[in-house]
Amino acid sequence: MANAGDSGFGCSGRVFATSEIALIQEVVASCRGLSRKELASTISELVGWTRANGSLKEAECLQLLARLEAAGLLHLPAKQATRPLGSITSIPHTAEGEPGMPLSGRVETFAPVSVEPVGDSAARKQVRELVDRYHPLGYKVPFGAHLQYLVSVTQPELRVVVGCLQFSSAAWRIEVRDRWIGWDDATRARRLPLLVNNSRFLLLAWVQIKNLASATLARALRRLPQDWQAHYGVTPLLVETFVDSEPYTGACYRVEIGQTSGRGREDPQHRRHGARPKRVFVYPLRHDARARLRGESGRP
Repeated sequence: MANAGDSGFGCSGRVFATSEIALIQEVVASCRGLSRKELASTISELVGWTRANGSLKEAECLQLLARLEAAGLLHLPAKQATRPLGSITSIPHTAEGEPGMPLSGRVETFAPVSVEPVGDSAARKQVRELVDRYHPLGYKVPFGAHLQYLVSVTQPELRVVVGCLQFSSAAWRIEVRDRWIGWDDATRARRLPLLVNNSRFLLLAWVQIKNLASATLARALRRLPQDWQAHYGVTPLLVETFVDSEPYTGACYRVEIGQTSGRGREDPQHRRHGARPKRVFVYPLRHDARARLRGESGRP
């Protein structure tokens, strides 16, 4: 089996020392009866890889294990087959997710706009179905930390769901973003948890309410810092989002800072460079967000 280099092995903002890699190799080799998920949970606890609120970084550890295996440093157990190989994971489409009555007019006519966190299984299923059916990127299991919200209006007196949002862990490395903030690698590794990605923003196609996008985003970002703090023990300073330049403008975000390279979390080997570049927008949650992200205004 190959050995880790003297400088360790980096993943998701943490560099693992050779002694930690050796421990991971030992756990994987000696606990052959554990699933990948169980290994990730066990290893996260052993090496103290946790979020600010103490929860284990299980998703990130799964990614680390996959990268270690790809580098020839260990051999993972086979993925547990829950369905036939080659089958497509589908999300049930229900009557609740069918197109509703068209809504049009000014946002004031449909006030109040409500942006509420998803807190139960029924709401999670509703978000998953709406995103899968009506968002161009479809639904994917979010990576790492995440929060979801349902958006609703009153028309004229009944609550009507008109969209949803998802916020998740920020992308590890975005060149234009890191340059705009003024991050070097070491500062980004320490302060990346203070940045959150708006990974899905969906307003349903049959809802044509003027200024609804801006009203929705304003309400979501007003409550996001305290919601994220309550769940993950960190108060974010900046929100990023990536926008396909053809159908969307990204106008409800404050600052456009450039384009992505067209890669993504699933392309660590740079094989898809330039494939689908996206416009990068950011929304500071404090006036001094950039300075705090650089560590220039004391502790966040």
